[in-house]
Amino acid sequence: MEEIKEKLIGKVTHYFPKVGAAIVKLEDNLQIGEKIKIKKGEMEFEQAVQSMQIDHKDIKEAKKGQEVGLKVDQKVKEGWEVYKI
Repeated sequence: MEEIKEKLIGKVTHYFPKVGAAIVKLEDNLQIGEKIKIKKGEMEFEQAVQSMQIDHKDIKEAKKGQEVGLKVDQKVKEGWEVYKI
C-alpha cells in the first residue's frame, strides 16, 4: 500500500461553531478541491476544500501567509494542524 504524503500547510487560529468554519493561517498555497487532513494528537479527519473565504468573500485560491476561512466537516480547535494530502 502506498503511503500518503502529508505536507503541513497551516494551523487553525479560530473556530466558529455556528457556521462550522475555521480560520487557518496558511504556510503554503491552497485551492478549492484540494484534499486536506486536519489533526491534533489522535484526532484527525480528511476532507476536500469546498468553501474558502477571505474577508467574507469567496475565493478559489489562497496564498502562503494569508488567513482564510474554511468550511470544515467536523469541530476543530485553535492549534490544530492542517495538512495537504
